[in-house]
Amino acid sequence: MNENKCLHERVKGYVGEENWENIPIPKIVKNNLNPKFKSRPYQEEAFRYFINYWEKEFRNKDKHQLLFLMATGSGKTLMMAGLILYLYEKGYRNFLFFVNSRNIIDKTRDNFLNDTSIKYLFNNPLSRDDKKILLQEVDNFQTTDNDNINICFETIQGLHSRLNTPQENSLTFEDFQDQKIALISDEAHHINVETKIGSKLSKEEREELNSWENTVNKIFAANSQNVLLEFTATIDKNNPNIWNKYAPRLIFDYPLKQFRQEGYSKEVKVLQTDAEPFDRALQAVLLSQYRRKIFEKNGKVIKPVILFKSKTISKSEEFQNEFIKGIATLTSDKLKEIEANAKDEFLKVFKYLAKNKISLDNFIIELKEDFSAEKTISVNSQNESEKNQLAVNTLEDPNNEYRAIFAVDKLNEGWDVLNLFDIVRLYDTRDAKNNIPGPTTIKEAQLIGRGARYCPFKINDTDEPSKRKLDHDLQNEMRICEELYYHSNYNPRYIQELTSALIKTGIIPDNTFKRKLVIKNDFKNTELYNSGLLFLNQREKYSRNDVIELPSSIRDYPYETSLRTNINLSKDLFKNQFKESIEKKEEDFWIKDLKLQTVKKALYKFDFYSFSNLKKWFPNLEKLEEFIKNEKYLGGVKITVSGLASQLKELKPEDEIDILTKIIGQIASSLASNSPEFRGSKEFKYILLKEKIDDKELNFALNESWDKELGKSMKNNQETKNPLNLDNRPWYVFNDCYGTSEEKHFIKYIDRIYNKLQEKYDEIYLIRNERFFKLYNFEDGKALEPDYVLFLRQKASSKNLHYQVFIEPKGSHFKKKDAWKEEFLISLKKEHKIEKLWEDREHKIWGMPFYNKSEETDFDQKFNKEVF
Repeated sequence: MNENKCLHERVKGYVGEENWENIPIPKIVKNNLNPKFKSRPYQEEAFRYFINYWEKEFRNKDKHQLLFLMATGSGKTLMMAGLILYLYEKGYRNFLFFVNSRNIIDKTRDNFLNDTSIKYLFNNPLSRDDKKILLQEVDNFQTTDNDNINICFETIQGLHSRLNTPQENSLTFEDFQDQKIALISDEAHHINVETKIGSKLSKEEREELNSWENTVNKIFAANSQNVLLEFTATIDKNNPNIWNKYAPRLIFDYPLKQFRQEGYSKEVKVLQTDAEPFDRALQAVLLSQYRRKIFEKNGKVIKPVILFKSKTISKSEEFQNEFIKGIATLTSDKLKEIEANAKDEFLKVFKYLAKNKISLDNFIIELKEDFSAEKTISVNSQNESEKNQLAVNTLEDPNNEYRAIFAVDKLNEGWDVLNLFDIVRLYDTRDAKNNIPGPTTIKEAQLIGRGARYCPFKINDTDEPSKRKLDHDLQNEMRICEELYYHSNYNPRYIQELTSALIKTGIIPDNTFKRKLVIKNDFKNTELYNSGLLFLNQREKYSRNDVIELPSSIRDYPYETSLRTNINLSKDLFKNQFKESIEKKEEDFWIKDLKLQTVKKALYKFDFYSFSNLKKWFPNLEKLEEFIKNEKYLGGVKITVSGLASQLKELKPEDEIDILTKIIGQIASSLASNSPEFRGSKEFKYILLKEKIDDKELNFALNESWDKELGKSMKNNQETKNPLNLDNRPWYVFNDCYGTSEEKHFIKYIDRIYNKLQEKYDEIYLIRNERFFKLYNFEDGKALEPDYVLFLRQKASSKNLHYQVFIEPKGSHFKKKDAWKEEFLISLKKEHKIEKLWEDREHKIWGMPFYNKSEETDFDQKFNKEVF
């Protein structure tokens, strides 16, 4: 691969890590995207790259051709919607959306224009500065309204045809010359024919070139202010022609591997069977219906669907008829055959039916209803594909009852569905050469990638709905609701090829394994385990009437910004380093110490800080000056400013305004995106410890871990750099520790002070919280799962004292981000309340500062002060 530096690296390097968070997502974007589709952190990061590009010097030097390389399912269309809004504010009014497929046109048109669609991406109505904006489809840009957002939708082929054989009211090349236009290209890899194959063109490829890439380049170059934003999940970085073209334009790179690692996709399982196609399909039906029942049991109205994939259209039609007939004539004897050989996932189905006293006959009635002929749909021929595209793109809609889709190849691109949980491959062929996956296998891997989009749901109120929650909880029955099953004929060589393709595309990790966490038998016999109590608080709704300050997580955040020095540096291009550097200093400023009028002037730039709006957030405010000067509000905000010593000695008024605008913009965004409707109760209620803590099977992918110790046994000195024989440590409740390096250091710390603890306490037990329980932040109800809870029982005294101490080992790179957790844990001792249960027994709850090996001395001093 060419070593060209990507545009996103140049942008990040220019802006600097310390200033990266200073530019908030613009209000026009935040306020006008459908709040149902809350932007994810990586999407906000993508916006940040683009905004920094646009606001900084790059905009004046480069042609505005940018590529967003984003994983399938990561929300490229939402990004497009946000960028349309941003460019509208920057003076763009006309937008051309073009793509290779008519199906994607129809889907995107629905997402952009149909405000009754469940996937409509904009707020309704759109507005800027309280002025309504119309978003409308147009055929050309000759008479468009300059107050509106005007979008023309076209296929690449149709665009070429319209421009080169102009008709009345059609697009012309002059449209792109006379006014600036933003071009948005989806599935952009289709417009790289010339770039990909260079000069080795066949006659057919030359015709394709003339139709596509050449036309796009011509209209883009027609006006120097035209913008071309390209989106794709598929760019061949190993092709030097492609890479040389796109590295300087790659503004954001978010691969499928990272998308899955961060929890935004289903996990994928491949199930093999030597059963006939209908029996293979029936197995998928059983799992699909079982999954639906698990969703319903847990209060989720989610309908799982199945894709049946055939090799040819005729085979697909033939099997659809066979499937409809087979379901209609299904008997309990057929299910008993499957039950007799059931293992793993299928065994769970029949165990569930037995446990819930659902007879096979009644289960068959359900299957015949849910998978009847009218609830199947074919997307094979061109006519069927266009007619049914809307149906297969709204499968999540409660009014859409389709459960089974029959297809050959029509859904490989542009299919946007979240509730696909089973793909059944009905044929058995391989296309590998020298054991390298061929194009068909790669396409199937890409289809699996599309199906692996996560179907959002919550288990607890505080869960992020769009992320996996059960990676380390393999026994949870809802685990199947986070998994996509690919059903295939038994063919080990094909599965090996497919697995290689899935690993290559990042859909599955290449080193996944399980660990069993088991409670020691000795601990299971203790009084603490059998009758001991675990005290937890609850998440509760509250009014804002008693809010008297900014949340500490926002007020105490370490805000940083830098002043422009306007100094030019000389760079040695061959050595790739600066010959000199700018000597900057840092100084802290408190908002309360800045001039009142200057702060007001900055606040007036934001509608959020109108006093009427502030009163909604902080009902106890008496006047704006209180919000500015009181240390409980903005007055308590500290800003670290870097710049030349001469600049910092006395800030210019314009510098103060610039600094304040950045920081209070961040604060407004943080408040708006973290509007607390809940808080954590200060009253802690008990639950029997044994009801929360149990054996557990854990799942790890070592090669992807941010911590090299994660997943490694602490007892095995061949695996870990921090060995400790936990078998002979009675105070450690589980058989092993598979945690991070910081966790292992913490356990060794407890081991070193154990004898000292024994001098004061009769009972000492350390329990790893492997997603067994949560606590809720007092201020905003945000959930946290402290890594450890230490139980201590003080030696005989007038009162039987029981201590429950929550402790969280934390790597240095997470400390700043999770500072609110540390503050909450420290506040537990003073703030918690426990109802008195016994006259001769008292329970107390403590929380400790984060443990970090490099700061162990400081932690030890604080721990000794509390515990001894």
